[in-house]
Amino acid sequence: MLPNNDYKNLPLEFWANIKLLNQRLGYTKRKTKKKPEGGFIIPTVDQILEVFESEGLNPEKLIKNNTLTSFGKQLEGYMKYRGEVLTNEVQNNLMDRNEAKSLFEATKLKLNPSVSLPLPMNKQKGEKRDHAFLTGLVNMLIEANKGTFDCDYDPKELTALTENNFPVRTLSRRVDGAFPRIKDPEAIWEIKEYYYTTTFGSRVADGVYVTQLDGWEVWEAKTNLSREIKHYLIIDGYDTWWARGRSYLCRLVDSMHMGLVTEVIFGKEVVDRIPALVEEWKK
Repeated sequence: MLPNNDYKNLPLEFWANIKLLNQRLGYTKRKTKKKPEGGFIIPTVDQILEVFESEGLNPEKLIKNNTLTSFGKQLEGYMKYRGEVLTNEVQNNLMDRNEAKSLFEATKLKLNPSVSLPLPMNKQKGEKRDHAFLTGLVNMLIEANKGTFDCDYDPKELTALTENNFPVRTLSRRVDGAFPRIKDPEAIWEIKEYYYTTTFGSRVADGVYVTQLDGWEVWEAKTNLSREIKHYLIIDGYDTWWARGRSYLCRLVDSMHMGLVTEVIFGKEVVDRIPALVEEWKK
């Protein structure tokens, strides 16, 4: 999923207001019998006024004469867009364990990856022990399209940027992959696949926040060094992300439009997006 150009490069005060309203009003509506999926909250004028009054804040940039200003309409438009794209696109791309396993096995049979290609196992035990399906899919699709270029499928060190063979930036966290290498990469990515999660725990939230940390460091390098690194988040797990964690999906869409993530790739979207991205990186 690529960001919507209408909501890119907006001032940080836009995101300050999005976060405030979502913090106070929530991201999603409660599920009902008529609407088992719930829905996404789009604040009304009265709700916005109530939030700002309770916080002792001035709402005039958002509402005048009980009507949304152009800035207020932009906030409303973004929240509507975010809910629609999550419902109509993202939801349909997320896979459960069985779908992911079937796609992994079909792709492996079709692409016949090299013996040396990492196809790691998950961290489960017993009957749940199997390949890390999403990671394997990403690795196979990159190998099939990278040609003679290198790829670091499993960096075990920090991302480094250099100038004149001298280190100028080192990112704080290890990522899951880098193209063509972890030193002065063209692209880096993080993979979050949660097919076996039975409870919605803090590690899902942590996954969102550490991605934002990576994003701020990548943004700083671009701003101050004119060094652009493509930064991707690749996620899957229908029950975890959609049934339990739609508020975190909202935050991922926010992060992408804030410029902290180049693109978020959801589930089976990897089949089309990874080959296209590798072609971009090669250029």
